[in-house]
Amino acid sequence: MASQVACVGVQGLESDDVGEVDQPALGSNALTSNALTSNALTSNALLSSALTETAIASNATMIDALRDPLSREVFKYIVSCALPGGAHLDVNVDGVSYGFDGGLGLHGGWGETGGTCDEACKGWVSACVLARLNYLGTPVPLSLRGGKSELYAGATEQAEYTVREGAYYGDIFADPPVYRACLSPEQVSLERVCGPSLDDCVVTVVGSCSAACDAPRSDGSFPHCHDRPRDTTGGFPSGAIDYPSAITVFEK
Repeated sequence: MASQVACVGVQGLESDDVGEVDQPALGSNALTSNALTSNALTSNALLSSALTETAIASNATMIDALRDPLSREVFKYIVSCALPGGAHLDVNVDGVSYGFDGGLGLHGGWGETGGTCDEACKGWVSACVLARLNYLGTPVPLSLRGGKSELYAGATEQAEYTVREGAYYGDIFADPPVYRACLSPEQVSLERVCGPSLDDCVVTVVGSCSAACDAPRSDGSFPHCHDRPRDTTGGFPSGAIDYPSAITVFEK
């Protein structure tokens, strides 16, 4: 059996790394639905638990899953969503070193010694990963917006990225995983994520964001999206689940 050594180096995880500044649009958004649904890392409940209950990349069982190329692809997006720019992980699997870079910093504490990914972390990281799905695996520059300072979009970014696509939310670490999305009211499809049809989409599209979420913020992002739209009374059905960590995507 091949030997495995896990060696993780984390850089740039200072607490003041994140501020309300105009973030660069994310261009690395080519995660395929096959990678998300078929990888060994998040499709296995035990491995997902191992991943979120310890500091990122510090669990040997989880690192073993990174032998799977699809797992490494998904892990790249998890790290990019969770850790801030300047953070870097080197993971050694069977003598091969794989590097993963931070990006948005939605839960930088996960990369610190003793860090974990709590429910809020799972929600934000899941929404970020889902927002970066791409049906064809072709990178598309995006503006990701939501109710965190790390997702703040300044005037320049808002002026450049004006086409609101929809909002994404769920829990990719759950058993079974939850993939949700809603359509911006002016849209009828999610071609970037779903391809030509919503029927076989990797995410469950619950309808219009105006029916599934609260009123949009000033930057156009939707807060508190649900797994079901409002009913005829204007309220959410009994048992509807609120996802406060929704991320709204804008394109050029």
